[in-house]
Amino acid sequence: MALDGLVVRAIVHELQQLVGGRVSKIHQPTPHDIILQLRAASGNARLLLSANLTYPRVQLTDRQLPNPTEPPMFCMLLRKHCEGGVIEAVEQTGAERVIRIRIRQRDELGDISSKLILIEIMGRHSNIILLDPRTNTIMDGIHHVTPALSSYRVVMPGVAYTPPPEQDKRNPWETDKEAFLRAMQQEAAAAQAGSDGAESVEPASLKAADWERALVARFSGMSPLAAREIVYRALQSATEQATSGDAGAALAALRPETLWPAFDGVMEELRANRYRPAIVRVEPSGKLAFSVIALTHLQGETEPFSSVSACLDRFYSEKAERDTVKQRTSDLSRLLTNEKHKNEKKLDKLEETLEEAKEADQLRVTGELLTSALHLIRKGDSRVEVVNYYDPEQKPLVIALDPLLTPSENSQRYFKKYAKAKNSLAVVEEQLRLTREEIVYLDNLLAQLSVASLADIEEIREELIEQGYLRDRRKAVKKKKKDRPALSCYTSSEGVPIYVGKNNLQNEYLTNRLAKPGDTWLHTKDIPGSHVVIRSDSFGEDTLLEAAQLAAYFSQARGSSSVPVDYTLIRHVRKPNGSKPGFVIYDRQKTLFATPDEALVSGLKSVQA
Repeated sequence: MALDGLVVRAIVHELQQLVGGRVSKIHQPTPHDIILQLRAASGNARLLLSANLTYPRVQLTDRQLPNPTEPPMFCMLLRKHCEGGVIEAVEQTGAERVIRIRIRQRDELGDISSKLILIEIMGRHSNIILLDPRTNTIMDGIHHVTPALSSYRVVMPGVAYTPPPEQDKRNPWETDKEAFLRAMQQEAAAAQAGSDGAESVEPASLKAADWERALVARFSGMSPLAAREIVYRALQSATEQATSGDAGAALAALRPETLWPAFDGVMEELRANRYRPAIVRVEPSGKLAFSVIALTHLQGETEPFSSVSACLDRFYSEKAERDTVKQRTSDLSRLLTNEKHKNEKKLDKLEETLEEAKEADQLRVTGELLTSALHLIRKGDSRVEVVNYYDPEQKPLVIALDPLLTPSENSQRYFKKYAKAKNSLAVVEEQLRLTREEIVYLDNLLAQLSVASLADIEEIREELIEQGYLRDRRKAVKKKKKDRPALSCYTSSEGVPIYVGKNNLQNEYLTNRLAKPGDTWLHTKDIPGSHVVIRSDSFGEDTLLEAAQLAAYFSQARGSSSVPVDYTLIRHVRKPNGSKPGFVIYDRQKTLFATPDEALVSGLKSVQA
């Protein structure tokens, strides 16, 4: 589900700890996201402001996102007007999904000035806007909205700010019983009559879905999920009070008066800032839902969180990062897929050539038979029939001739073809080996792209440039080569470190340089994937199984079950001379089977090492 006004209220309450904090740095890692690095009384913090069209949100995060070498213009503007400033307030506009962050900064003339960062969480219309509150003028927005896109509301530098259109809804946590009953009676009347009308119409025979729609229609920031929870609680209460305990009778008795206690109970929790952030894996679909109120109407495994930010980070961050990675790697995926197809076609042609080359002995036999039958041939003959004395039954054999050549030249022609075929056999077999290795290498890169983080993409791109698949179109800047790539380090349930290489640069460093001879190395059997190393010579079966889970999860078989994973000691793993990056051979291995489990992998603590 998307963030609703209830979740936004919880976020704003959580961010009050940042009031008085100073903005030390501002980054824009993607076209839709801003990171504010803050120094507050509660400690250093990283605040993510996202206008992602699919996953817009505001939250605290610990995730490290790579920054572009040249910051975008909007980032530069925020740095100019907000970096070094102090957060004066974090507020929600009514019950809407709009957050206002007021920042006080001393400008270049030494004067105190205030700026307003507006984060509008509105699906594909989401935006982050820097506003001058004195003049209500937009300084810039992360997404521009031109008059051609919207005649009602333009988001461009120098334009007066127009808030999102009013929806004529009530703020739910500022609604008393009388206002609630009146609003719900009006909505019930509208549902029955087909238009807004008489308040005197008695609501009867309305379904639960009608009451849910009424709550969403009348109250700002109310999502269908929250409305469903309120109606469910009211039904549960009505069922318990019904003498027969009949749910049907409880539904028939459902009225605005019976809805009010459930509605007021939820709103009282919000007014008191008692939030219960949690994610529910709904059964049997397996879909995830989250909220800051208890979702008692959903059946499934519930994962509670200590903070709203932690809940949002778990629910959104990986999805948003995967989408961003997919966008950034689309050109690389296309390139690698095309290269793989070219090599597969080449492989087919080489195999055809190999089959032809294997017939070289027949060419030699034909040449020898012609030599023994030269007396039967005259120049100008197009064919000759000879006895095949290599055949146990000595059957006759018809041999095609070139009528322009002499009998001797025809014989030599077959010997030349034999020599050529014999010589090409060794070359074709070598080409076949190299082509197969190339396909395996490209499969590995495609598998690495499928699990790459934003930080891994540049390393994969660098490798493709080094291997000659890509041209280096960047400006010639002397860049110090990274001696030590950042590796993902997980901690097993037994406290043992498990390292994972997510691209060839990381794999080579991990396996060939970092790991010790007594460490255990794991890799999916005959499936492209990551190198995984258990950095210890003493660990239990749980650690081995968790490492196998990581190897299966960060491989091309992520969506499969019972994935075979080989493991052996590092001393039995070696890289052949001249082989492609990341390619190794190993022996003395054992095999176990693991089914990739995202929840288990997420549960293993991960840090960049």
